[in-house]
Amino acid sequence: MYAIINMSIPPVQLVLSMLYLLTIVFICLMIIFENRSPVKTLSWIMVILMVPFVGILLYILFGQNYRKKKIFSRKGVIDSEYLFASAQRQRESLATMLKDKSINVRKKSHLMTLMLNNEKSMLTEKNTVKILLDGAETFPAMKRAIRSATDYIHLEFYRFDIDELGNEFRYLLMEKAAEGIEVRIIMDDFGSWSFKSKHVREMRRAGVMIFPFMPVRFPILTNKINYRNHRKIVVIDGETGFVGGINIAKKYLFGVKEIGPWRDTHLEIQGEAVASMNFIFLVDWYFVSKEVLTRDSKYITNKQVDGNCWIQLATSGPDSDWANILQVYFSAIATARKSVFISTPYFSPNESILTSLKTAALSGADVRIIIPGKSDSVIGNWNSRSYIGELLEAGIRVYLYHRGFNHSKYILVDTVFSSVGSVNVDMRSFDMNFEITALMYDEEIARKLNKIFIKDMENSFEVLPEFWRDRKRSEKYKESLARILGPLY
Repeated sequence: MYAIINMSIPPVQLVLSMLYLLTIVFICLMIIFENRSPVKTLSWIMVILMVPFVGILLYILFGQNYRKKKIFSRKGVIDSEYLFASAQRQRESLATMLKDKSINVRKKSHLMTLMLNNEKSMLTEKNTVKILLDGAETFPAMKRAIRSATDYIHLEFYRFDIDELGNEFRYLLMEKAAEGIEVRIIMDDFGSWSFKSKHVREMRRAGVMIFPFMPVRFPILTNKINYRNHRKIVVIDGETGFVGGINIAKKYLFGVKEIGPWRDTHLEIQGEAVASMNFIFLVDWYFVSKEVLTRDSKYITNKQVDGNCWIQLATSGPDSDWANILQVYFSAIATARKSVFISTPYFSPNESILTSLKTAALSGADVRIIIPGKSDSVIGNWNSRSYIGELLEAGIRVYLYHRGFNHSKYILVDTVFSSVGSVNVDMRSFDMNFEITALMYDEEIARKLNKIFIKDMENSFEVLPEFWRDRKRSEKYKESLARILGPLY
């Protein structure tokens, strides 16, 4: 038998087959020893075993756990001792800080403590917040702030398109640089694919300091293509900041022809939180430029306003030791007493978030989730729908937004704690992308978001259990197939 096999298989082919087999075994063992969740481990092993060659390539490009490998590091730019001491002081004085706050805000102190512990995210007190509901409100506000800049302008976006709107921002920023204003821009290289090298050179000649985040170049394809900077940050003179779900692209203003208007949520913030937002930008700036500005008081000095909205700026990504935003969302949902309202364009939760949502609903909380009826991602849309059945079984009310595409990313818990930022309720945002969100402990802001949620709900169809049970069998197949891809995100 052995002789027959040897004669029938050429030696070179036999050697290559053995090398391929050893490679598969090695990679599968490497995946197992990473000690990820069993679902994600088994998913990647199945892909590698069932899709020859391509499975290995997919794992190399998309599957590696860079948080655990510490490939991205903030060491050398963050004064960790200073942050630790500041967070420690706030933890010790939190009870005193909270004494004049309402009982509802005090009940969320565990979330403040969590963020002080896992990210050293400073709690800022003197802030005002304006909620912006779409591109028509957000872009004019951004442009007004940019025109008013007298010292520096910092921008960070996942998507910066070269279209009518993008060019309007480009020329405005080059004008400000010509006036002597410091202009720094970080754009994700994968998300801002239309922003070519010639555009970068043009802006640099005009005095704009601009860097792509983790450049992707073919045929030498970076194996970190799956870890993208999804943050949206604008800081003007350390006084005004913008954060939320809107990128610089005309579709955020005019919508998408096949889907309709684009609904989104963004924040304009003034006060102490802007310094925290700027610090996050400067850490990312160090990553792309190697320029250390985080110890310059010009960029991190708190500028107070006559406001009292409490904010913590939370980030997460491969550069953080913990899945910070995942943890605070889990804790907020799991400890909800009255309500949990979520709006997200892509819903693909991991097991902990899914369990916390179902547990909150079964414990008597009013849990509602709005996802798009139509989406800009076919697979993402079917993946989101695959969770609807079990959400309904737990008593969670699910709504499909129908007045265009709802790209808003916010959560609201007990009408006191809220979060608005770049974070989707999906595995990619929680575990892979660089994200940012504003955690707000303020009943007035929460009431405003509650009204916005109700309005979004009125522009949605509620999914009823009997309707969902009777949907087409072909839709069920699409949902199941799309869900398989969830753990690989």
